[in-house]
Amino acid sequence: MFSKVLVANRGEIAVRVMRACEELGVRTVAVYSEADKHGGHVRYADEAYNIGPARAADSYLDHESVIEAARKADADAIHPGYGFLAENAEFARKVEASEFKWIGPSADAMERLGEKTKARSLMQDADVPVVPGTTEPAESAEDVKAVAEDYGYPVAIKAEGGGGGRGLKVVRTEEEVDDQFETAQREGEAYFDNASVYVEKYLEAPRHIEVQILADEHGNVRHLGERDCSLQRRHQKVIEEAPSPALSDDLRERIGEAARRGVREAGYTNAGTVEFLVEDGEFFFMEVNTRIQVEHTVTEEVTGLDVVKWQIRVAAGEELDFSQGDVEIEGHSMEFRINAEAPEKDFAPATGELTTYDPPGGIGVRMDDAVRQGDEIGGDYDSMIAKLIVTASNREEVLARAERALAEFEIEGLRTVIPFHRLMLTDETFREGRHTTKYLDNVLDPDRIEAAVERWAPDAVSNDNDEEDVTERTFTVEVNGKRFEVSLEERGAPAIPLGDVSGGSASQSSGPRKRREDSGGDQQQIIEGDGESITAEMQGTILSVDVGEGDEVEPGDTVCVLEAMKMENDVVAERGGTVSQVLVGEGDSVDMGDVLLVLE
Repeated sequence: MFSKVLVANRGEIAVRVMRACEELGVRTVAVYSEADKHGGHVRYADEAYNIGPARAADSYLDHESVIEAARKADADAIHPGYGFLAENAEFARKVEASEFKWIGPSADAMERLGEKTKARSLMQDADVPVVPGTTEPAESAEDVKAVAEDYGYPVAIKAEGGGGGRGLKVVRTEEEVDDQFETAQREGEAYFDNASVYVEKYLEAPRHIEVQILADEHGNVRHLGERDCSLQRRHQKVIEEAPSPALSDDLRERIGEAARRGVREAGYTNAGTVEFLVEDGEFFFMEVNTRIQVEHTVTEEVTGLDVVKWQIRVAAGEELDFSQGDVEIEGHSMEFRINAEAPEKDFAPATGELTTYDPPGGIGVRMDDAVRQGDEIGGDYDSMIAKLIVTASNREEVLARAERALAEFEIEGLRTVIPFHRLMLTDETFREGRHTTKYLDNVLDPDRIEAAVERWAPDAVSNDNDEEDVTERTFTVEVNGKRFEVSLEERGAPAIPLGDVSGGSASQSSGPRKRREDSGGDQQQIIEGDGESITAEMQGTILSVDVGEGDEVEPGDTVCVLEAMKMENDVVAERGGTVSQVLVGEGDSVDMGDVLLVLE
């Protein structure tokens, strides 16, 4: 077994991995960006190292910085968690070539399964059904039209390295093909550094079913049953459960065995997930996630197996000590993603301070998180701040227990999706398990979500705290990149935000300003004229600017696309006019309230 593991991630998944390490007697190393110097995973780890600024590309995605931190810490192995570098074959290969052990599938297996067209071909060889479409990358919009001619519209254009709905574009008419093809390529390049796309028939109302796999280096492959991840908004999962309420015993067995065949054909080791779409009693392979999944928790709850511990054990060369027949599914479990989002605003990312954070407890309630009261939730990374996992003997009991747990969960200071979750527990379609992947986006009345927020979280963003008379100040010291922290309490002192206590400056102006940071330092650009400013509703990065100065826009037109917390958000004009100033460009970082452009 390893003596020290570096976890190349942040937030709740980093803490989850560290807890597994601790139970195995393994010391842990955290890495963190400037934005995360007070993060929960940093507090939890035995050691922590700064690897760069807030921008993920300059910190959590920086291969050399992560590996150098492992050398400084004298770690034995690197665990990537999920997201960031977890499915990056290039990084995995660098780790494999180094003195460290990679806790995950081999780089070769990741390449075979990470690119979707290769994975589709491999699964066909293993006699696993796939959605009709291409098994080679689409080179042009004409390739998309050819698939549509064979199978009919709609078709889906998907980024080779995509996931979570990013790089996925649904095309319903021939007139949409050219624009959507280019958009899918652009998103693939932006999110996954891979502009390659493929095309397949689009299923209108499927269930999203995934199978958890464990495979060791001794030829043993096991599946741990399925999870139902059908409740999604914009292809992002919000509630997952195990087992699925929609599968017959026969279909469940066939899907599980298909997943085993597929990963065995790929020569896969460690943990992974084989994802399927199920419609009208048929199932089709969608993709393999070559990592631990967010929703691995519900599988752990119904099997009693610690998937993360087995990741570490397999990487250390241990053999799976149970047969497929030993895997038993007992009870039912649901995971509720607690995202910092405003559900009444189409789940737009939210930021703010956790002025109150009081999670639930009791029998059958598990919390996976890395936050505490007083933490600041920014917009630099994913919007998920915690996971609530509820388990009971059957699905009906889980629903009742989840109602109790969500009612106990108190969060103030920013919007979260808790009111939405409470709504779903009263929703007949969800309670009866009849929902599909299209239910939230196409069926559920948005007015019901707004009413749920008004009912269960009308004061969620109140920041009043007049009774506070003790200020905790945290001072961070770094020596050779390693982090040390000292906390002091001052009574009667004015509150200051947690963060750097070094000197700095701030400027104010009576008019709207756009601050753009570049290599020359902070710049202030004054907005000229009396036009109407369109501002950023959240912190994020500009993916595209769709208008130029002098362009005429109509109410509802998209003027730019803002990426925040891994979600694309269209910025639209509320009224028509002429664009007089464009103050942002592709790739710019913006803060909430920054002016993006001006209409006259």
